[in-house]
Formats: sequence, C-alpha cells, structure tokens
Amino acid sequence: MPKIVDPAERRQAVADAVLRVAAREGLEHASLRNVAEEAGLAVGSVRHYFAGSSELMIFAMRELAQRIEARIRIHAAALLDPARGTDPHERTGRRERTVRLLAETLPLDAGRREESALWLSFVTAARTRPELRPRAAELQSGLDELVRRVLIESERTGGTAPGLDLDLETRRLSALLDGLTLQAVQHPDLIGPDELRAVLRRHLDTLAAPPS
Repeated sequence: MPKIVDPAERRQAVADAVLRVAAREGLEHASLRNVAEEAGLAVGSVRHYFAGSSELMIFAMRELAQRIEARIRIHAAALLDPARGTDPHERTGRRERTVRLLAETLPLDAGRREESALWLSFVTAARTRPELRPRAAELQSGLDELVRRVLIESERTGGTAPGLDLDLETRRLSALLDGLTLQAVQHPDLIGPDELRAVLRRHLDTLAAPPS
C-alpha cells in the first residue's frame, strides 16, 4: 500500500527545513531546491504543498512566530489575567514576571538567538519583497500589542505611574526590545543575557510608580 502522507505534517516539515537552511546559510539560500534537499524530498513534492518560494517563506514566518508566541503565552497567562488583584505587596513578584515575559522576545540563549536572527532576516527581506510585508507587519504589531497589554496591566495594578502616555511608552519599549535583539544577535559576545535583562529592568524602573 502507498504511504499515507499527512499534508499538515509535510508542510510543517518543509517549514522546519526552511528555518534550518536560513539559520545555517542565510535566508537567501532557502531556495525550493535547497529546502527540498534539507527536508529529504524531491522539489516536486515541495511544490505540491507550496505554490512557490513566497508562499513557502510566508508559511515559515508563521511557524517562527508561533514558536515564539507559544513561549510567551505561558508567561502571559498569569501576568495578564485581569482577575488578579492589585496588592502592592505583589509588585516585586509582578515586576519579575513582567521581565520574564518580555525577555522571551530577546535572544537570551542559543535557541532564542537563532530565532531572533531568523526574525530579523525575514523582516529585512520584507523590505524588498512586498509579498512578505503583511506578515512582517503582523509580527511587529503582535509585539506592539504584547507590550501595550503589559503596560496596561502594570498601570492597573499600580506598577507604573498613573496617566501613562500609552502610545508613546508602547513605542519606546517596543523599540528597546527591537534594539536589544539586534545588538545581541550581531554582537553576542558583547551583550549577554544578564545585561539584556538588566537593561530591560532599568527601563521598567523609569515607568515605575513611586512607593506608596
């Protein structure tokens, strides 16, 4: 009997191959032929599931985003629960949970550094590949929305001073995370995980409400 192939699993395997090739050799080398070879498939098999390189890249971008979002969701479930109280004695714990949540977007170890480098590669490619721009914009808006929700919850629970300029501070913190990611990917020997967390904590300190 012919082997039954699960289309979803096959598409997943191909997307994983794209990310491996891009991480190892650069996104420009993630051609259909190279990806097919990485996945152990014929080029025709890849074309059966993806109409072309653009569709393949978009699917791989979505897979990368889902990996990052899965980790973030674990931290967000507790921190962003609106049912939680506003006990000032919990502020220190909430501050550290906030750091852990936002730090999931940073290249704190080899695995997350690879993901960050891939994300930067896709975003850079979107500048000259219009078909990738909507997905790149979606990735950025997802980060902005996460930051915004964190700031709203922090203000609600007394972690930040009242009257926060939410739009401005969302952009400021999002830009900080982007900048730290870029520096840590380009210069991993100069800025390590402890320093990344320290910079993030210092930024949050600038938003903190004065002690009551």
